[in-house]
Amino acid sequence: MKWSDFSKLIKFRLTFLVVFSASISFIIAVKANGGNTWGSLYSTTMWINWLKLVAGGFLVTGAANCFNEIIEVDLDKLMKRTMDRPMPAGRMTTGQGLVLGLAMGMAGTYILGTLNILTGLLSVLSILLYAFAYTPLKRKSPIAVFVGAIPGALPPLIGYVAGQPHGRIDEIALILFAIQFVWQFVHFWAIAWVLDDDYKLAGFRLLPTGKRDRASAIITFIFAIILVPVSLLPTIYHYGGYYVGGVSLVCSLIFLYQSAGLLRTLQIKEARKLMFGSFFYLPVVQLMFLFDFIAK
Repeated sequence: MKWSDFSKLIKFRLTFLVVFSASISFIIAVKANGGNTWGSLYSTTMWINWLKLVAGGFLVTGAANCFNEIIEVDLDKLMKRTMDRPMPAGRMTTGQGLVLGLAMGMAGTYILGTLNILTGLLSVLSILLYAFAYTPLKRKSPIAVFVGAIPGALPPLIGYVAGQPHGRIDEIALILFAIQFVWQFVHFWAIAWVLDDDYKLAGFRLLPTGKRDRASAIITFIFAIILVPVSLLPTIYHYGGYYVGGVSLVCSLIFLYQSAGLLRTLQIKEARKLMFGSFFYLPVVQLMFLFDFIAK
């Protein structure tokens, strides 16, 4: 198999962002559970576990995307953005995709499970929700976005749990989950607005009302408003200082302004600005939380 085909199969850019998000949370967890010293952050064990997280996260995410494409292979043939993927293009059979997906899923879950049991269980949950709940719902109801936002927000939670010897979900883990969970609604709907014509070819209903209208734009704007206080939770609960609070507030207000632009014009051009804004928003806020947190 060519690298270009494998990259399309596992949605490499998406997989990279998932692993990136989990890695940031992993380091935050190590710091949160290692006291005020940097020793645990520089230990060999910590970096070995981080490599396990990266490898396992990459394989699990790749598996979920692979199962998604097996289920949607006939639909992918209808859309311009997906018709050149290896299975709809005929360069790989669904049987081959299933074998590869199962192999990646089992290997990834095993690797993550060696960190702690909860990390392994959460990785299985992410595959099940993404491939077998979110994927079939995309043609049935816009509620698919809500369902998909759960596995979409699990990477920082998984990364945080993986960064602890015994694995547990605490307040910091829930804050990391909440930020990514709320962000995804604006992110998904911006993409859905830009690609709505293509999505309709496959019968996907991802916009809040199922179409590009003012109601969909209003709902997107409301979630951008909700993201403002949610992004400030690290500072509100004193896990981050004023630096992360200030950067998160500025980023959220820019995001809100872009959402207002879509609400005002209902134009694809404004939705595209919001979409690209969402690509920058999450890594900037997460990195700032990390830098502010480890500097305490």
